[in-house]
Amino acid sequence: MTTLYAFTHAPQAQRIRLAYGAKREPLTLHPTGWFDDETFFDLGIARQPLVLQDRDGRLRTDSVEILEDIDRLCPGTPALRDGVVDDAAWKALLDWRRGVDAVLERLYAPLAAGFRGVGDDAEALADYKATVQRRFGMSLEELANDRYDGFTQFTRLSRLPELARHLARERFYLGRLSVADCLLAADLYPLQMHDGIHLPVDMLYYLQRVEDACAVPMNQDWLAQ
Repeated sequence: MTTLYAFTHAPQAQRIRLAYGAKREPLTLHPTGWFDDETFFDLGIARQPLVLQDRDGRLRTDSVEILEDIDRLCPGTPALRDGVVDDAAWKALLDWRRGVDAVLERLYAPLAAGFRGVGDDAEALADYKATVQRRFGMSLEELANDRYDGFTQFTRLSRLPELARHLARERFYLGRLSVADCLLAADLYPLQMHDGIHLPVDMLYYLQRVEDACAVPMNQDWLAQ
């Protein structure tokens, strides 16, 4: 059995859940708590947002590489990468994602407090807040208050309205479900969890289509659901 060890608030882990769900491939989920050093010690690996342990025991921690290799890891249909997403299209999507990574990370930071494993544990939340302060030079509250400016910047950098219209027209990023949708949906879904931030309606319909196609709820372990 393949096992996914992951922080429940990590979009990288959500990408893998969607891909395995699309393949209808069994995946055992092992949520890791903020202080869960024992799990990583037992795996013999440093703390990571996700660790995928294959049926052969191999450990993988790079969600992009896992998506690229998904049709070998899960040979069944539907194909999600091979013959569906060519190298040029995949590179273009990854380049787009890298271009918005910094602003997305700032938008993600306050959201972790709304997930099990962080927000429901006072000690974990306090340590997480200290980690955020060191990383961004801003408190969790300051980042949350900055969400409107951050989302405005993300909308401009990502050309979000154009992307939403494209997804409404094509239904999926390349016209059919693929690893591109596993990456896009996982990375965009958390933004709507911010109070007062509204994704384009076409984007919300797209996220629901991906959830339905993969049979994976993306609000799992979100305390406010």
